[in-house]
Amino acid sequence: MNKPRTVAAIMAVLCAVPAFAETRIGVVDLRQALFSSTDAQVFSDQLQKDFADDEATVRAAQDEARKLKERLEKDGAMMNESERTKLGSQFQEKVKEFNFLKQRLDATVAGRKQSFLEKARPEVDAAVKELLDENDLDLILPSEAVVYAKPDMDLTSALLEKLNQ
Repeated sequence: MNKPRTVAAIMAVLCAVPAFAETRIGVVDLRQALFSSTDAQVFSDQLQKDFADDEATVRAAQDEARKLKERLEKDGAMMNESERTKLGSQFQEKVKEFNFLKQRLDATVAGRKQSFLEKARPEVDAAVKELLDENDLDLILPSEAVVYAKPDMDLTSALLEKLNQ
Protein backbone atom coordinates (compact mmCIF):
# COMPACT_ATOMS: atom_id res chain seq x y z
CA MET A 1 0.00 0.00 0.00
CA ASN A 2 2.88 2.35 0.75
CA LYS A 3 4.79 1.19 -2.30
CA PRO A 4 2.56 2.96 -4.87
CA ARG A 5 2.84 6.24 -2.94
CA THR A 6 6.61 5.92 -2.75
CA VAL A 7 6.84 5.18 -6.47
CA ALA A 8 4.57 8.17 -7.24
CA ALA A 9 6.71 10.45 -5.07
CA ILE A 10 9.92 9.28 -6.75
CA MET A 11 8.36 9.78 -10.19
CA ALA A 12 7.26 13.33 -9.23
CA VAL A 13 10.79 14.17 -8.09
CA LEU A 14 12.36 12.71 -11.22
CA CYS A 15 9.98 14.70 -13.43
CA ALA A 16 10.75 17.89 -11.51
CA VAL A 17 14.56 17.52 -11.79
CA PRO A 18 14.71 18.56 -15.47
CA ALA A 19 12.73 21.69 -14.64
CA PHE A 20 15.33 22.61 -12.02
CA ALA A 21 18.13 21.94 -14.49
CA GLU A 22 16.69 24.51 -16.91
CA THR A 23 16.23 27.24 -14.31
CA ARG A 24 18.88 29.94 -14.60
CA ILE A 25 19.70 31.62 -11.31
CA GLY A 26 21.79 34.62 -10.33
CA VAL A 27 22.87 35.85 -6.91
CA VAL A 28 23.35 39.44 -5.71
CA ASP A 29 24.41 41.01 -2.44
CA LEU A 30 21.87 43.82 -2.42
CA ARG A 31 23.26 45.50 0.69
CA GLN A 32 26.83 45.55 -0.63
CA ALA A 33 25.77 46.87 -4.03
CA LEU A 34 23.49 49.54 -2.60
CA PHE A 35 25.87 50.79 0.09
CA SER A 36 28.84 50.79 -2.31
CA SER A 37 26.99 52.88 -4.86
CA THR A 38 27.85 56.48 -5.61
CA ASP A 39 24.48 57.65 -4.27
CA ALA A 40 25.15 55.86 -0.98
CA GLN A 41 28.58 57.44 -0.66
CA VAL A 42 27.09 60.90 -1.22
CA PHE A 43 24.34 60.11 1.30
CA SER A 44 26.88 58.90 3.86
CA ASP A 45 29.02 62.02 3.47
CA GLN A 46 25.97 64.25 3.86
CA LEU A 47 24.82 62.27 6.89
CA GLN A 48 28.20 62.76 8.57
CA LYS A 49 28.09 66.49 7.86
CA ASP A 50 24.51 66.84 9.08
CA PHE A 51 25.12 65.06 12.37
CA ALA A 52 28.70 66.08 13.18
CA ASP A 53 27.53 68.56 15.84
CA ASP A 54 25.15 66.04 17.41
CA GLU A 55 27.89 63.41 17.52
CA ALA A 56 30.21 65.91 19.18
CA THR A 57 27.55 66.67 21.79
CA VAL A 58 27.10 62.95 22.51
CA ARG A 59 30.87 62.45 22.79
CA ALA A 60 31.15 65.44 25.14
CA ALA A 61 28.43 64.03 27.41
CA GLN A 62 30.20 60.67 27.39
CA ASP A 63 33.54 62.28 28.26
CA GLU A 64 31.99 64.28 31.09
CA ALA A 65 30.36 61.15 32.51
CA ARG A 66 33.65 59.26 32.26
CA LYS A 67 35.50 62.07 34.06
CA LEU A 68 32.91 62.19 36.83
CA LYS A 69 33.18 58.42 37.26
CA GLU A 70 36.97 58.54 37.38
CA ARG A 71 36.84 61.35 39.93
CA LEU A 72 34.34 59.41 42.02
CA GLU A 73 36.53 56.28 41.93
CA LYS A 74 39.75 58.19 42.59
CA ASP A 75 38.66 60.74 45.19
CA GLY A 76 35.45 59.17 46.51
CA ALA A 77 37.13 57.57 49.51
CA MET A 78 38.46 60.94 50.65
CA MET A 79 35.14 62.78 50.24
CA ASN A 80 32.54 63.15 52.92
CA GLU A 81 29.18 61.43 52.36
CA SER A 82 27.37 64.51 51.00
CA GLU A 83 30.13 65.28 48.46
CA ARG A 84 30.21 61.66 47.32
CA THR A 85 26.41 61.61 46.99
CA LYS A 86 26.41 64.88 45.04
CA LEU A 87 29.14 63.64 42.69
CA GLY A 88 27.32 60.32 42.27
CA SER A 89 24.12 62.18 41.38
CA GLN A 90 25.96 64.34 38.85
CA PHE A 91 27.42 61.18 37.32
CA GLN A 92 23.98 59.53 37.08
CA GLU A 93 22.49 62.65 35.48
CA LYS A 94 25.31 62.82 32.94
CA VAL A 95 24.82 59.13 32.10
CA LYS A 96 21.08 59.76 31.58
CA GLU A 97 21.87 62.75 29.38
CA PHE A 98 24.35 60.71 27.35
CA ASN A 99 21.87 57.85 26.92
CA PHE A 100 19.10 60.24 25.87
CA LEU A 101 21.29 62.08 23.36
CA LYS A 102 22.70 58.84 21.94
CA GLN A 103 19.28 57.23 21.53
CA ARG A 104 17.88 60.37 19.90
CA LEU A 105 20.83 60.55 17.49
CA ASP A 106 20.65 56.83 16.68
CA ALA A 107 16.91 57.04 16.02
CA THR A 108 17.30 60.09 13.78
CA VAL A 109 20.15 58.52 11.79
CA ALA A 110 18.22 55.24 11.47
CA GLY A 111 15.22 57.16 10.16
CA ARG A 112 17.34 58.94 7.56
CA LYS A 113 18.91 55.62 6.48
CA GLN A 114 15.48 54.01 6.19
CA SER A 115 14.30 56.94 4.10
CA PHE A 116 17.33 56.52 1.81
CA LEU A 117 16.60 52.80 1.43
CA GLU A 118 12.95 53.44 0.59
CA LYS A 119 13.92 56.10 -1.94
CA ALA A 120 16.54 53.82 -3.53
CA ARG A 121 14.27 50.75 -3.65
CA PRO A 122 12.65 51.46 -7.06
CA GLU A 123 16.07 52.07 -8.63
CA VAL A 124 17.43 48.83 -7.15
CA ASP A 125 14.37 46.89 -8.31
CA ALA A 126 14.72 48.27 -11.84
CA ALA A 127 18.44 47.41 -11.93
CA VAL A 128 17.73 43.87 -10.73
CA LYS A 129 15.04 43.49 -13.41
CA GLU A 130 17.55 44.66 -16.05
CA LEU A 131 20.07 42.08 -14.82
CA LEU A 132 17.40 39.40 -14.99
CA ASP A 133 16.58 40.29 -18.60
CA GLU A 134 20.16 40.90 -19.78
CA ASN A 135 21.45 37.60 -18.38
CA ASP A 136 18.35 35.62 -19.41
CA LEU A 137 17.76 34.49 -15.83
CA ASP A 138 14.66 33.01 -14.28
CA LEU A 139 15.52 33.95 -10.73
CA ILE A 140 17.82 36.27 -8.79
CA LEU A 141 18.36 35.45 -5.13
CA PRO A 142 19.82 37.62 -2.39
CA SER A 143 23.20 36.29 -1.30
CA GLU A 144 22.02 36.13 2.33
CA ALA A 145 19.59 33.38 1.32
CA VAL A 146 22.22 31.28 -0.46
CA VAL A 147 24.59 28.87 1.22
CA TYR A 148 26.94 28.59 -1.74
CA ALA A 149 26.96 29.81 -5.33
CA LYS A 150 29.55 29.57 -8.05
CA PRO A 151 31.41 32.87 -8.49
CA ASP A 152 30.06 33.28 -12.03
CA MET A 153 26.52 33.40 -10.60
CA ASP A 154 27.35 36.45 -8.45
CA LEU A 155 26.01 39.53 -10.18
CA THR A 156 26.73 42.03 -7.40
CA SER A 157 29.36 43.98 -9.37
CA ALA A 158 27.03 44.21 -12.37
CA LEU A 159 24.26 45.49 -10.10
CA LEU A 160 26.62 48.09 -8.64
CA GLU A 161 27.50 49.26 -12.16
CA LYS A 162 23.82 49.68 -12.98
CA LEU A 163 23.19 51.61 -9.76
CA ASN A 164 26.08 53.96 -10.55
CA GLN A 165 24.80 54.79 -14.05
